[in-house]
Amino acid sequence: MKRKNYSTNTVKNYLSGLKQFLVWVDVPIEKVDYPKILHYIDFLLDRRQKPKTINCQLNRIRKFYDHLIYEQDVKMENPVRAGCALRMGRPLPKHLRDEQIELFLAIVDDVRDKAIFMLMLRSGLRVSEVANLKFDAIDFRRGKIFVYGGKGGKDRVVYVSKDAVKALAVYLKVRPKSGSKYVFLVRKGTYRGQPLSIRSMQKRIKHHARKAALNASCHHLRHTMATQMLNAGADLSTIQDLLGHSSVTTTQRYCTVSNLKVQTDYFKAMEKVMQRTSGHHSSD
Repeated sequence: MKRKNYSTNTVKNYLSGLKQFLVWVDVPIEKVDYPKILHYIDFLLDRRQKPKTINCQLNRIRKFYDHLIYEQDVKMENPVRAGCALRMGRPLPKHLRDEQIELFLAIVDDVRDKAIFMLMLRSGLRVSEVANLKFDAIDFRRGKIFVYGGKGGKDRVVYVSKDAVKALAVYLKVRPKSGSKYVFLVRKGTYRGQPLSIRSMQKRIKHHARKAALNASCHHLRHTMATQMLNAGADLSTIQDLLGHSSVTTTQRYCTVSNLKVQTDYFKAMEKVMQRTSGHHSSD
């Protein structure tokens, strides 16, 4: 996995999932067969695991056996067959409505947290990208952030709106004095001056969302940015670049959510059609 340049987080999740399987399995690993994998799927379903979680776990096990077969020369068939994966409904990306965003931001009275959330909401940054943000990646003068090694190891440039720059500036005035290159730091306790973790950021948004009586996550803010951009007339390819999606198909899912843009485009185009065709009807 290191050779393929997977992130530390991905490697950690992979090892954790694999350990869970190896603890569960009651036969030597080279004796595991397809029926045993089906039995394991039933075990995970009984524990109320979601199809997406189970499929991720099956993928980890498949990779593990691929490694044994192709790199360790273990003579066996991969027990995780192509048909093992569970069917998944594809939920539409969840986003917050404009009035919910107003309410949420009004509730957030912590300047550090507000700066974090504004970068997700205005620049479409993932929580991991905000947690890993360093000063040398920010071009304040041009309103740009360079995202190094995003999801899939891809680099990209995102832009920072005026209100997000302002929120960031307000935070930097009160940021703990530290030699850390990371922008967002822990403010008190044993870890004061250390980079704020992904988990801490997720906990902070849950804390503020609870106060606002909203169901909101870091990912909701990123999805909201995409939906708002689409409703404001931005091209799908622009949003794809900003979000760092490999395929436009992923970005296209926002079209289903963003009915306002479809509605606006329809009436705007239909007005032109009617103007062009009025007066050209032949009488019956």
